[in-house]
Amino acid sequence: MSKPSSLRQRIDRQLGLLRSLWVYRAIPWRGAQLRRFYRRFVPRGGLAFDVGAHVGNRTTAFRELGARVVALEPQPDFWRLLQRRFGQDAQVSLLPQALGSEAGQVRLMASPRTPTVATLSTDFVQRAGAAPSFHGVRWEEGPMVRVTTLDALIVAHGVPDFIKIDVEGFELEVLRGLSHAVPALSFEFLPAVRDLALGCVDRLETLAGPGRYRYAVSLGERLRLLQPDGISADAMRAWLRAMADDAASGDVHAWLGQGSGAGARR
Repeated sequence: MSKPSSLRQRIDRQLGLLRSLWVYRAIPWRGAQLRRFYRRFVPRGGLAFDVGAHVGNRTTAFRELGARVVALEPQPDFWRLLQRRFGQDAQVSLLPQALGSEAGQVRLMASPRTPTVATLSTDFVQRAGAAPSFHGVRWEEGPMVRVTTLDALIVAHGVPDFIKIDVEGFELEVLRGLSHAVPALSFEFLPAVRDLALGCVDRLETLAGPGRYRYAVSLGERLRLLQPDGISADAMRAWLRAMADDAASGDVHAWLGQGSGAGARR
């Protein structure tokens, strides 16, 4: 495959940036929907980690809910966008890096025209790239990015009330960098690589102990839990295994027990 010209790369990056801004910021009422949805997980005065912050729509919602935010975004174009938007906000810590199971450096696989699917996982590129829903998506080698761990973030910033993880096939690696349970979190799932989501459920059950987390799914950007009171880990695993291959992607949300998360913060 020939390497794209620098002009083509710049055009693709600008188109990708505009596409992301349109998808995540163009709907006027989306901010209110995000606040309503995340209020159950993010308390006023709390702390949220936005892992894969992208254009910052979740960071904005968490701040509007009155929380401190640690936002991580390794893509340079989106990092600069976040700096312009939150650089003067003392309650937002912006980190131009990624998370994984251990500290180091990893090559980012960029998708300039569809930057929402940039990833650190070459396995994800191969497996998800073969799925019909990724038809037309093309990845190319991006920059080397610094990787840290959730444990290191917690040492530096404190235990978060909520962690949003959206890292395109690297979610399990992120959770492998966490050594104890947190009150609530979410991670993305895709039918083409559902084994990764199943691994994330297994990891959370190991961290917290069997049965302590409740689980629920939200599809796409619909901002609605399909199981608002939560289901068990076994039921969540069964739901993920039963997904059709062409089913919509979404996020699995998990919270500890009945005294936190979706059951308590409405």
